[in-house]
Amino acid sequence: MSPIRTTLRRAGVVAALTTAGVLAAAGAAFAHVTVHPETYAKGATDGVLTFRVPNEEDTASTTKVQVFLPTDHPVLGVLVTPQEGWTAQVTTTKLKTPVKTDDGTITEAVSEITWTGGRIRHGQYQDFNVAFGQLPDDTDQLSFKTLQTYSDGNVVRWIEEEQKGGEEPENPAPVLTLTAEDAETGSDGTSDSASGSASSSSSSSAPAGAADSTSSSDSTARGLGIAGLVVGVLGLAAAGYALARGRGARSE
Repeated sequence: MSPIRTTLRRAGVVAALTTAGVLAAAGAAFAHVTVHPETYAKGATDGVLTFRVPNEEDTASTTKVQVFLPTDHPVLGVLVTPQEGWTAQVTTTKLKTPVKTDDGTITEAVSEITWTGGRIRHGQYQDFNVAFGQLPDDTDQLSFKTLQTYSDGNVVRWIEEEQKGGEEPENPAPVLTLTAEDAETGSDGTSDSASGSASSSSSSSAPAGAADSTSSSDSTARGLGIAGLVVGVLGLAAAGYALARGRGARSE
């Protein structure tokens, strides 16, 4: 085999392997359990949180989802939307610090919601909608640790919290950011962009198993995709340079 063909083959292999690695990383980002919208105003009332659970296994289905709600900064007035094929079990916990509201003092709040009975197959996701009466106003974010159980017995623990300035953990917990209410905040406590996210989430939940990527991973995926394309272009450029160099050597 000529040196030119050898160089071209090596450049093509490097570009292909690098692109495959980038796409694999993007796929992993899509598999995270997320909460939508990503942002609500502190103390927001009468809203909906959607927990999006994609299936990341090739040979097993998701059969159980457990979402744990914080009790140090409780979400009040939680109601679960009926989900076809799934049964929801709601667990309440007595609060260490009761919460005073206009309707009285709240001493208990929902601490866990468990969905069972359904299946999320490979290449599919499921949206689980949870309505709330009021969000806390004394914290900047809420972390909803989640356990995802598969039909083969494997349990993925989405419980890791991202540290400031650090890299995203391998199994991050869904996080809801709480912001100070301002003029751009809607009447339900969501920002304009968050309201749009909630709307799209609600409409996409109708097909119980439609394949889709999570909105929180869109920017990451785009960046990874662009990086893959850049690597491919650089690989082709290197091959072209090697070809031109080889032709020049032969002409001499």
